[in-house]
Amino acid sequence: MTDIDRAKHAVRQHVWDLLERRGAVPPGVHGHIPDFVGKEEAAARLAELDVWKKARVIKCNPDRAQLPVRVRALQEGKLLYMAVPKLATPKPFYLLDPASLTAPIETAATSSGALQVAPTVGPDEMRPVDFIVCGSVAVSRHSGVRVGKGAGYSDLEIALLTDAGLVTTNTAISTTIHQTQLLDEDLPDADHDFRVDFAITPNEVVACRPDRGRPSGIIRSNLRQDQLDSIPILRA
Repeated sequence: MTDIDRAKHAVRQHVWDLLERRGAVPPGVHGHIPDFVGKEEAAARLAELDVWKKARVIKCNPDRAQLPVRVRALQEGKLLYMAVPKLATPKPFYLLDPASLTAPIETAATSSGALQVAPTVGPDEMRPVDFIVCGSVAVSRHSGVRVGKGAGYSDLEIALLTDAGLVTTNTAISTTIHQTQLLDEDLPDADHDFRVDFAITPNEVVACRPDRGRPSGIIRSNLRQDQLDSIPILRA
């Protein structure tokens, strides 16, 4: 484990502990993207952003915390890409098109529902992404540095789409979080980590100011052996 990994682990433990003490999440949050109280309010604030209103193609993570975001995207007629959990299939994204769904939006937007009704697609079949929503454990208010749960899937998802030319520097990246997850201090990050442009809580919208550019795609030298073994598209 590197020094950055240890520092990230300490941040996660601190935020998970704090969320549980404050009753802001259900018990058992450790190891997960927090399913925070107020996620619906945060999704509503997100939907007030001009960049969201203009976006026609959304990419969102499959965690429960962002379910209201996915539901809202489909209700507003946006095309939604949702990552297959753990990127475990050869085509690692679900395609959710509100014009052709065969299940209620609230069901189709869940991981279990998408598994039943949504086709999977790879980057070569996808449209350019206008707006990204990711899950987070902690975010720096000022720089937009994001700490996830530690598995690295969000970074890989964006890197895959960047390599394919579907995500560019013009693609805004946001996250919805509890106010407790928004930290004033600097947070550790590595060269393969992306930063967010917006952090949205139930109480406020924060436009972050990332002080370095995004990774230009997958950094092969940083891939772990377990990722290469378990994620089919990395072996393609």
